[in-house]
Amino acid sequence: MVRRSDFRDFRRAVRVWFLQLDLPLVFGVACIGVLSVLNLYGIGGSDHTLFQRQTVLVLLGIGVMLLVSSANYRYLKNWSMPVMVLYVLAVLLLASTLWFDQIRNIRAWIIIGGFQFEPSELAKLALVILLAKYFSQRHVHIRQFRHVLVSGLYVAVPAFIVLAQPDLGSAAILVIVWLALLVSVGANRRHLFLLASVAVVGAYLAWIYALAPYQKDRISAFIDPYKDPTGYGYHVIQSRTAIGAGGFWGQGLGEGSQASLGYLPEPYNDFAFAAFAEQFGMIGVLAIVVLIFFIVWRILVIGRRSGNNFARLFCIGVATVIFAHTFISAAVNIGILPITGIPFTFLSYGGSHLLSVMVALGIVQSIARHG
Repeated sequence: MVRRSDFRDFRRAVRVWFLQLDLPLVFGVACIGVLSVLNLYGIGGSDHTLFQRQTVLVLLGIGVMLLVSSANYRYLKNWSMPVMVLYVLAVLLLASTLWFDQIRNIRAWIIIGGFQFEPSELAKLALVILLAKYFSQRHVHIRQFRHVLVSGLYVAVPAFIVLAQPDLGSAAILVIVWLALLVSVGANRRHLFLLASVAVVGAYLAWIYALAPYQKDRISAFIDPYKDPTGYGYHVIQSRTAIGAGGFWGQGLGEGSQASLGYLPEPYNDFAFAAFAEQFGMIGVLAIVVLIFFIVWRILVIGRRSGNNFARLFCIGVATVIFAHTFISAAVNIGILPITGIPFTFLSYGGSHLLSVMVALGIVQSIARHG
């Protein structure tokens, strides 16, 4: 029989746990989740499958964040085995995608029946955890080049597999996270210059030997979309048209003709930002930008307040993933970067990316609770 005192103790424990959370971060995530659901509702209506799924995913994601926050992140900080197991598992799942069918010209998903999972999103989370642990344990000797090489190998393994899919956008995110953490730990500037030089040479060689023809076409379309307005330039032209049609106040919820009538390709994921701008205008875009910066700022504040380097570096890594995704996706929609297939965090439809980010935010919340 449950005694009244036991119920009071449970309620007190839940209240303490809730107050230990970073509530501004929870509020920011909930707000942008609502905007994501509204965006998909405006594109396809309440009966559309993706709107219904996104509603469930946003609620599930917030639940996952809160559930993960109840665990103590120090297990990741203090134990190496769980971190390496997660990294190896992510790499193996990533490699297994090469044996599955293509979706939109790449083999990036594990497809079993009606279930689809994108392991590159798990790989990003695993890499942030691994690099945060690696650098936090070697911060005194981090200016030694061998640590740059070893950490680079951890990045290179999943990055090369992702490139083989081929998914240039996700590979770029992995490298950006690595470079951001290198800068954060104070890596030698000469080493960073050497990496930049290698990156330039690598980009040239990738253009000649590694990039698929459709990826080269995307880059060409980025430079001059009107050169092929009905082919690869079509995406950029329609995206710019949708953003321009939104004006300052937007066309209104459900009134974005470019997205709802099918002129805008992939309005639910790759071009979700353009679909949102068409419906809600520049005032809506400003709201999204403010929320993203607010979320990134809260993550960095939590990391700065923590008492150890692992927590600080993990928060920097998570903030980098979110910022890089949103910046690259918005830049693609505007037409100042070539199409990469990178989702706009929180706004684009997709369970793999959203849930992996929510797990990461759950760990950030655990850092806020345990310091």
